[in-house]
Amino acid sequence: MTGEPAFARVALIGFGLIGGSIARAARRHGLAGEIVATARSEQSRARVAELGLVDRVVESNVEAVRDADLVILCIPVGACGPVAQEIAAHLKPGAIVSDVGSVKGAIVRDMAPHLPKSIHFVPAHPVAGTENSGPDSGFAELFINRWCILTPPDGADAAAVDRLRAFWAAMGAKVEIMTPDHHDLVLAITSHLPHLIAYTIVGTADELAQVTESEVIKFSAGGFRDFTRIAASDPTMWRDIFLSNKEAVLEMLGTFNEDLSKLTRAIRRGDGEALFDHFTRTRAIRRGIVEVGQDSAAADFGRPLPQLKVP
Repeated sequence: MTGEPAFARVALIGFGLIGGSIARAARRHGLAGEIVATARSEQSRARVAELGLVDRVVESNVEAVRDADLVILCIPVGACGPVAQEIAAHLKPGAIVSDVGSVKGAIVRDMAPHLPKSIHFVPAHPVAGTENSGPDSGFAELFINRWCILTPPDGADAAAVDRLRAFWAAMGAKVEIMTPDHHDLVLAITSHLPHLIAYTIVGTADELAQVTESEVIKFSAGGFRDFTRIAASDPTMWRDIFLSNKEAVLEMLGTFNEDLSKLTRAIRRGDGEALFDHFTRTRAIRRGIVEVGQDSAAADFGRPLPQLKVP
């Protein structure tokens, strides 16, 4: 990227997979004049400093946001409200405050009341990730050809939304704008429910007395390996997601249970035609996901990367 950076100073509160990937991508593409970061534990802050991915590592959230033009909370959803309250009085007038949480209704409800009218609040959700966490887990290519959904509240400043859109696009993301409620309904079925199912299946396998743990690991087929990868995601993050988006998740879970009951009856009755029709329909959905470029044969970290054109 040539010319002036998109933001003179970017503050990252939290430095796991997403925060670390933002730092790496923003530095690679010259999107920030200075990157300041903090993390909850002293050990994490020390590791961030060792990696040399940011210009400064500070001890407190208040210190991190001072004079920042863009503040991104890269922390579990449940922590965002208290942190917004903590930093509110120290934000630079005109700054953009955002996040990366995968629940948006709760973010707007918990953060907005604390933020001053002098700043621009534009929540965001980069729909990208792996099961890994911590300062070492990020990589600059994480967002390439992945969606980042912005959910600005009513009355949000259009210029601020455009600036944040350009920031995510410059890191390779495809940017979409939705209302917070619509986002939460869509993600309940595309992300939250699959994780809940993965956690359940892996837990069920662990509880089967007649199958030892070593056998579950030794004879894991492809499907179970995929479930264990998803179920290895950060427990704190997913606890907060399910509690914060419980209405939409429960609605989708009810629909899923109805469909599961239909498949149960088909198996019990030996109804091969019903099973074949269902599997044919779901196979077509999978093909559609691949065709629109939302998946490849490799995991995110190892997937082939297209040439990124930076605006």
